[in-house]
Formats: sequence, C-alpha cells, structure tokens
Amino acid sequence: MTELLKEYNPVILALLGTTFTWLMTALGAACVLFTKTINKKVLDSMLGFAAGVMIAASCWSLLIPSIDMASEMDVPAWVPAAAGFVFGAVFLRLVDRLLPHLHLGLPIEAAEGIKTSWQRSTLLILAITLHNIPEGLAVGVAFGAVAADLPSASMGGAIALAFGIGIQNFPEGMAVSMPLRREGLSRLKSFWYGQLSGMVEPVAGVLGAAAVIIARPILPYALSFAAGAMIFVVVEELVPESQREGNTDLATMGTMIGFTVMMILDVALG
Repeated sequence: MTELLKEYNPVILALLGTTFTWLMTALGAACVLFTKTINKKVLDSMLGFAAGVMIAASCWSLLIPSIDMASEMDVPAWVPAAAGFVFGAVFLRLVDRLLPHLHLGLPIEAAEGIKTSWQRSTLLILAITLHNIPEGLAVGVAFGAVAADLPSASMGGAIALAFGIGIQNFPEGMAVSMPLRREGLSRLKSFWYGQLSGMVEPVAGVLGAAAVIIARPILPYALSFAAGAMIFVVVEELVPESQREGNTDLATMGTMIGFTVMMILDVALG
C-alpha cells in the first residue's frame, strides 16, 4: 500500500491527508446536529487525548526525523531541531498576540489578540482555526519529506501522522460546534462554522509539502517548526482547557492514552 502511494505526487498526498483530517473535524462538528451539549468529563477527556496525540506526533513524527535528517548536514544535528522548534513556538505566539480569538469556556473579556468588536462566536472559531494551522503544516511537511527519499522519512510515518491528527480532530470539531450552538446559533450554522475551522488544514498541508519539496535544505527546520507550533498549542490551549472544569485526572489519563495511541501508530506504521 505504502509503495503504491509513493508513485503519487507528495503535494497531492498532503492534500488527501489533510482533507481526511478536515473531514474528521467536520464529523466531530456534526455531533451538534443531534445534541447541543456534551458531558464535560467526556469532552475534557477527549481534549486531553488530543493533547497526547499532538505531543507524541511532535516527538516521533517530527522532531526525531528532523534530528536524523540534520545528521547529513554540515551543522550539529541538534541545531535544526532546536532552531525550528523555537521558531515554531515564537511564530504561534506572534499570531496568538495579533489574531483576535477566544478560548473555550472564557468570557469575551478574556479574548486575546488585537481588540475587536467581532462576535463571541467568531472569536471561538478563530481560536480553533489558529491551532489547526500547525496540524495541517505537520502533515504536509511529513508527506513532503517522503519525496526527499531519506531513511527517516517514510510513507507509513506520514500516514500515521495524518491518521493520528485526524483522530484528535474529532473532539476539536465538537469543541467548537457545541459552544456555538449554546451561543444561540442554529444547528446547521454551528456545524458549518465548526467544520470551517478545519478547512485551514488542507491549505497549510499543501503549502508545507510544496515548500520542503522546492527547498529540501529547510526540511529538518520545517519538521521541527511544526513540532514547536503544535507543542505551543498543547501547552497554551489544550491542556488548560481540558482541566479548566476540574476534571484533572480524566484529562491527564486522556493525554496518556492519546500519547500511547499516537506512539503505537507511528512506530507500527513508520
């Protein structure tokens, strides 16, 4: 299966992979068509699961391949991984400060970014959209790395990453559509805006794959950049949100399970 996929253009594969992750977001958002609420313990466990998946993906699918690829360059192996990782976090921090958005469960007075008169629902959508960017970028870069034909970049690993990101996108879709429904939007509008937050992933995925194909030397930096951006999202958003209602133990166990599942996927397929 993976050998057959290698015959396709990595940019096309990146588009297919991130389309899957977007569809999983849409599937999670579709839950709002049947109910306007979800048990907070369940949601916090699922957000913890998403955090665990992203942490494991950042390590096995992005940072370790970055270090392996850097060993072929004329710099210490840790330089691309460290530089890209820090730059990814700094980039997300800058976007976080500029883009108006509101994290789940917070009053509108706690909105971050440039002050605006946008509605609360718009700010909630932008918060989820913001952290979908590094997820799409990570999948795109992973498929683009396969084109470099390096031992540390495998088609199975890229597929595992797309699958893992897709799984954790399901609760994220619910996490944006359910609050929108409680804000007074109709079921269809809540679903529409919920899935819309994931449409940025195919865009980021295609751009990431194309960039590393055109400029192969940036590949180790691009992998670690995506890892840094994802870890920033985990620490700044997912972990606090999963524990805000006091379900600390459930959220933590969800994180442990998510990490284990993604680790198994990456090792088994990669």
